Amino acid sequence: MIRAFCVLALMPVPLAAQEMVFSPVATETCLANMAEGQDPDTCVGESANACMEATPGGWSTIGMSRCYDQERLYWDARLNAAYRLARAEAKKIDAEMREIGSSAPSQADALRDMQRAWIGFRDASCDYERALWGGGTGGGPASVACHMFMTAEQARFLETAGLGD
Repeated sequence: MIRAFCVLALMPVPLAAQEMVFSPVATETCLANMAEGQDPDTCVGESANACMEATPGGWSTIGMSRCYDQERLYWDARLNAAYRLARAEAKKIDAEMREIGSSAPSQADALRDMQRAWIGFRDASCDYERALWGGGTGGGPASVACHMFMTAEQARFLETAGLGD
């Protein structure tokens, strides 16, 4: 019994039990320091890569998935905030249009429908990305990275759509 415990104690600790090191600073710094004409897509994944570098086992399939997912959550929070602002603005415009008797289609409804369709498109696209790995272990990180990149793109779209930027 003691020998079994000693063997278990010497085994490497799985990544799930180790502390992951994630901060969105690398992505935010990249976005803040973009050169004229630089594509913001080049900044997506910067924080996930920094996480993989700083986290023991970060370049394993589990580590990559966890780091990509943390940056996905960062972009998802930005997306949700941008959606709330865009939706509020769209509802305001819809009310103004109704007030003047316009029969223009509802911007709020169109925004909601677009976002729902985008979610389905994102999920199907990332399922396809995973399928390209033929069941291999790289499929997991590829799928999560796909979600991260597509969520970042949609967040940036909503942050600028209809806001005069």
